Amino acid sequence: MAPPSPITCRPSAARHPLLLRAPAPRVDGPALGLGRALPPTREPLVATRAHVRGIVAAARVWPNRTGREEAARCAAAGQVAGSAGVGRGAGMEVALASAAVVAMGTGNRVLYKLALVPLREYPFFLAQFATVGYVVIYFSILYLRYQAGIVNDEMLSLPQKPFLAVGILEAFGAASGMAAGAVLSGASIPILSQTYLVWQLLLSAIFLKRRYRINQITGCFLVAVGVVITVASGSGTGASLKSTGIVWPLLMILSFFLQAADSVLKETIFRDASKKLKCGSVDLFVVNSYGSAYQALFMCLLLPFLSKLWGVPFHLLPTYIKDGAACFLNMGSISGCEGAPLLPLLFVLVNMGFNISLLHLLKISSAVVSSLASTFSVPLSIYAFTLPLPYIGVASTLPPGFVAGAAVLTAGLLLYSLPQAQHSGNCFHNKND
Repeated sequence: MAPPSPITCRPSAARHPLLLRAPAPRVDGPALGLGRALPPTREPLVATRAHVRGIVAAARVWPNRTGREEAARCAAAGQVAGSAGVGRGAGMEVALASAAVVAMGTGNRVLYKLALVPLREYPFFLAQFATVGYVVIYFSILYLRYQAGIVNDEMLSLPQKPFLAVGILEAFGAASGMAAGAVLSGASIPILSQTYLVWQLLLSAIFLKRRYRINQITGCFLVAVGVVITVASGSGTGASLKSTGIVWPLLMILSFFLQAADSVLKETIFRDASKKLKCGSVDLFVVNSYGSAYQALFMCLLLPFLSKLWGVPFHLLPTYIKDGAACFLNMGSISGCEGAPLLPLLFVLVNMGFNISLLHLLKISSAVVSSLASTFSVPLSIYAFTLPLPYIGVASTLPPGFVAGAAVLTAGLLLYSLPQAQHSGNCFHNKND
């Protein structure tokens, strides 16, 4: 992360100063090379409540000794501390993090399809391998960051109940999504996934007390419409949804509700930790590691149910795992595993990078912004499948409504990101306000 912008002083906009009188330090004349000592003087020191808020805000933005000294110096001069580059720096960080989410999300969707080319008979093995692999890798990274001093004991001693709730939401969200996904068509799932945005808006308004402007709500609506147009044009999705009945679409919608609740809960964890921790913010690998560990625990408890969903009888699960591992390593007598282990490993690594970048964006912005960035990868991945990718075979064609849907989606993102009118004056705003 780039270092904070240097602190500059600006004239205070306060109209009602609170006058305090403090003795100025005595300076002897001989020390200045004068012939006699200067008499002690008492000068009025002008300060305002705005100055005090400026010092506190500057200490939050620049929590080092130099920043606090500069803030105090500005206040003593009747000015407030600030930096013209702070807002732009935060906006640039969110933009770069959003671009990373879009790129990783597109690669995640494409590589998942490629990973299933050698593991077409073992998708359940790939899911379980990824779940266990995340726990091992996340905790390894967490240990290295702890040894480097980035993660401290105070972060690791945070209450475990929120992380336990994250694991429950992620496990049951995955289970319900797998159950519905085994019945629903591939084109209907991205359409139903647009309820995820609706759930996030509602849950953020209820639990985070966040209020959205009309352009933000309209922008989210246009994003959802754009995805529906992009995916549904010419795919016969409406007929597919009718043929499956109402239960399975509702179960998929429940899955996205649980995932939205999970993202809002993670945002709550970050906000609460910033108030409790002296260091100011919990490291995202603490949230990722604990959440993944509890998710793996509950996924193990649901293993008999999940294996049945994938058509694997529970008593045959050890044999299935063994054969899946042999195909993953491209060893033994199992044929049709060309492309392994490179493609499955690439998927796991990119999927992990996608999860990390998504959580980072959620930490510095909000759950809704991270969802919008992730949604933008849907049309990009559809376009990517029209390219001559290896192991895929014949490239697919763009759906008729691709351009129109992508245009509506982009318009929604631009509408959501319209800047809010700022009031004049020298004020510091918390990013969660």
